[in-house]
Amino acid sequence: MSTKTAPPSGGAYKAKRVYRKLVREKPKGPHPYVVFLGLHDYETEPLLERIERGFSYAAFEELQKSIDLSLAELAELSQISVRTLNRRKEKGRLEPDESDRLVRLSRILWLALVLFEGDFEAARGWLSRKQIGLGGARPLDLVKSEVGAREIEALIGRLEHGVFS
Repeated sequence: MSTKTAPPSGGAYKAKRVYRKLVREKPKGPHPYVVFLGLHDYETEPLLERIERGFSYAAFEELQKSIDLSLAELAELSQISVRTLNRRKEKGRLEPDESDRLVRLSRILWLALVLFEGDFEAARGWLSRKQIGLGGARPLDLVKSEVGAREIEALIGRLEHGVFS
C-alpha cells in the first residue's frame, strides 16, 4: 500500500499554482512579477507611483508567503532589519527604497520561475545554489544590490538562449 502525501495547503500552495499559470500565459504588461507582492497592475506608471508612495506592509507579507521564506530570511534579502520591519508593520507602510528592493527581489524570482517554466521548487533551488556563471556566488546573495540583480538577469538571459555559463 502506497501512501501519498497531500499537497501543501494554505496560501503558498495556492500562490504557486497561480504563478505557474501566469508563466504559461505570459501576462500582458512589462511587470508581471509584481503578482508576488499582491499587485495586479503590470504597467510601469502605476508601479512607479506605488513605489514612490511606499508599498503597504501587506506587500512584504505577500512576498514572504509567496516565496515561502521566514521573516528573517526575507528581511535579509530585502535589506530591511527585523526591527525596522516591526516599525513598518505598525505604521502599515514601507518606505520607497524598501518597496523598490522588494520589486527587485520579485523581479529576479519571476525571471527564475520563467527560466524553469513555472517550476517553483526548481527556481528556488537554482536561486539558492552557487552558480558558475556568477563567479560561484548564489543568486540570492547577489540580489541584495541592483548590480548583482543585473548580473543574475544577464545569466538567466544567457541560459534562456542556450549560452553555456
